[in-house]
Amino acid sequence: MDNLITFSITVFTGFFAIMNPLSNIPIFLSLVGGADRKTQRTISKKATLTAFIIVTIFLVLGKFIFLLFGITIPAFKITGGILIFFVGFDMLQSKKSNVKHLTDTHIDEDLAISPLAIPILAGPGTIVTGMNFVSNAGYLKIGVVIFIFGLLCWLTYFSFMLSELVIKKIGHNVISVVGKIMGLIIAIIGTDMIIQGIKISFEFTA
Repeated sequence: MDNLITFSITVFTGFFAIMNPLSNIPIFLSLVGGADRKTQRTISKKATLTAFIIVTIFLVLGKFIFLLFGITIPAFKITGGILIFFVGFDMLQSKKSNVKHLTDTHIDEDLAISPLAIPILAGPGTIVTGMNFVSNAGYLKIGVVIFIFGLLCWLTYFSFMLSELVIKKIGHNVISVVGKIMGLIIAIIGTDMIIQGIKISFEFTA
């Protein structure tokens, strides 16, 4: 039981760091800031639901994907760790998103799919993080990972709907600081994945 609680906390921390609902608020506002409340709600719901479906598919089919392409767990952890490390490193460097700001009052709801759902919410870093948690997990832990990711999607939806209030109350500077802290955590998670991959690799070859 204690092991499951520890695992759940680790999964929540990993997903929260990589998704970071607070840091995605400025991106969301830059895309839908000119839209009415109903359109913002529709886009938020579609984006978070799409992200949940995409990542869940990878979580459920993760082991099958490994078998299909002959991917070993050590190789996945090392490669995934490198990818996640650079995602965190970019956040620490405060690199801006490539998402363009929209000034037109007409908002295309398809932006809920791209770029909001893919790649902002369900990007490579999120998918790799999730698949790392289920790479050698049983069905119970896979269910826990899916549930926690769903919880993060709900928190993201909630933060999007309160985005204007959050910006007004805490400001861009605080969000920037939170983003840097999350970037550091992500970089550490990536480094840990690389170390785990190397350790497992040596166990296989020993």
